[in-house]
Amino acid sequence: MTEFSLDGKVVIVTGASRGIGRAIALRLAQAGAQVVVSSRKLENVQPVADEIVAAGGQALAVQAHVGTAGDVAALVAQAVETFGRVDVAINNAATNPHFGPLLTADEGQWDKILDTNAKGAFRVCKAVVPLMEAQGGGKIINLTSVAGLRPSPGMGMYGISKAAIIMLTQVLAVELGRANIQVNAIAPGVIKTRFSQVLWQTPQIAEPLLRSLPLGRFGEAEDVAGLALFLASPAADYVTGAVFVVDGGMNVATAVG
Repeated sequence: MTEFSLDGKVVIVTGASRGIGRAIALRLAQAGAQVVVSSRKLENVQPVADEIVAAGGQALAVQAHVGTAGDVAALVAQAVETFGRVDVAINNAATNPHFGPLLTADEGQWDKILDTNAKGAFRVCKAVVPLMEAQGGGKIINLTSVAGLRPSPGMGMYGISKAAIIMLTQVLAVELGRANIQVNAIAPGVIKTRFSQVLWQTPQIAEPLLRSLPLGRFGEAEDVAGLALFLASPAADYVTGAVFVVDGGMNVATAVG
């Protein structure tokens, strides 16, 4: 279906070495995109690019830490140098150095999580938007979390950073709409990745969560990738400023008690 085709589109995916970022990169490459995958360490993300190329796609691996403005600028520059443009930017890179009551977090943890999760996405947006404006449009997809929608035990600091991502998404959707740039967010619930393993591998946490999930299972990274494909594709050209929840029903189940 042509409305879901990404042929000729260039996509940047940050935090793409594993988990949700990797799954999104692979799915978009399957749809025809030329994919630039990045991570803090090149050796971690190069295998993802190699996997895409081995399957007949086009990909470039770039070392980039979104907490460093110079790395972000170099990432976008290498994407343009290799593929000529940037059509879609997917802000997936994130960190969570603190788990527990919010007031036990220290200043260093605050700085790290906000600099990576919130300012990192901002840096990428600031770097790609001038290119998209010159090209006549583009798409930005920000990975937030259900923890950014409502308080989650032990995840307060992470949730605050992800709530910032939601507002970043909505503000940019308003500011960039007339430039034909759509900005949306995806809010995953508990997805079975290494990043979230404390939630789904700790029985006293996982078992109550599973009992509350209408779909009765935790998500897989591929469950998020399909939505990312929709938002990156022409099928979503009239969608902007939206937050799409992918959580097996957790958010609505909690809302009704």
